[in-house]
Amino acid sequence: MSIDFKEIRELLNAISQADVAEFSLKSEQFELTVRKGVAATPTEAPVQSTPQPTPSQPAPSATTPSEETTTSDSDETEWHNVISPIVGTFYEAPSPGESPFVKVGDHVEAHQIVGIVEAMKIMNEIEADVSGQVMEINVKNGEPVEYGQTLMRIKPD
Repeated sequence: MSIDFKEIRELLNAISQADVAEFSLKSEQFELTVRKGVAATPTEAPVQSTPQPTPSQPAPSATTPSEETTTSDSDETEWHNVISPIVGTFYEAPSPGESPFVKVGDHVEAHQIVGIVEAMKIMNEIEADVSGQVMEINVKNGEPVEYGQTLMRIKPD
């Protein structure tokens, strides 16, 4: 079985929208394991082709405040975190030299693209989960990001 990254991306998109907690695919060349909303246990040591959460990387949570947060706004606990679904490199614009998708203070709609995380040469569009105002952008353009890391925070409408 050869690795076709387009097919893997389509598979990952299908898994993300399905009611599946864990999915594994194995061949002689690679092993792919996808887990949603759970951290790996210390006894697990799988060989995998995609990054997985570890005990030091909490699963995404809409209520977990970002460590990078320095704002003291009283409404801050009501802000929504936009979380990186994968390990990769964050890009604020569709290509170099173009305007960023969003800036602090911009109003966004649910499902609007707010950034890109590149992983294994695949550009993964990051969408806002809620409509509202962008209050913080916690990562810089070209900066590496981790699974579950808060990319930005939105104050919902």
